[in-house]
Amino acid sequence: MKKKYTVAIVDDHLLFAQALENLINTFDQFQVLYHTKNGQEFLEKLKNSSGPDIALVDINMPVMNGIETTEKVSSDFPQTKVLALSMDDDEQTIIKMLRAGAKGYLLKDIHPKTFKNALEDVVHRGFHYSDRITNTVLTSLHRPDESEVALKAREVEFLKLACTEKTYKEIASDMCLSPKTIDGYRESLFEKLHVKSRIGLVIYAIRHQLFKI
Repeated sequence: MKKKYTVAIVDDHLLFAQALENLINTFDQFQVLYHTKNGQEFLEKLKNSSGPDIALVDINMPVMNGIETTEKVSSDFPQTKVLALSMDDDEQTIIKMLRAGAKGYLLKDIHPKTFKNALEDVVHRGFHYSDRITNTVLTSLHRPDESEVALKAREVEFLKLACTEKTYKEIASDMCLSPKTIDGYRESLFEKLHVKSRIGLVIYAIRHQLFKI
């Protein structure tokens, strides 16, 4: 008999949470333990019982939002992997969730089969980032020669700043460089790291421990 991986749903939309629970419980390898309406309620559950393998966390919730929740779960209950599930596809929100420790980011209009594959990725590989969100960046991040990419000190400095909420103009000011030079750093890193977006840069920095969560 295959092991059942446990899932918690953290979402204040109760009808959606119930429908999601019904769907997940049809998957052979997964079973929903419970769902909570916000991050604070979920953290109380984690303190008083064994945590689930995966927590599906919405972004916009009352009391404690998804970003705050993910930070706390990642630091205090690392055995539970957070998978963001949201309607919000804003780049800055995605970056914030990845920085907080999310192992993946899914949109709520995802196909059930793709959703199941994402759950399997998280338990077996430790992460899942969909092509729709990351613009196919994960493919490049797992190239055999990725560790051989040599970055200059200023490129690493730029990469770390790109993981913050600063705009490229603000990054230019912090590095005492012109916006045009910063554009050059960005395009150069896109080419070197085989990524196509700022999200790609952030994922690379996190996975290579250039930026600490």
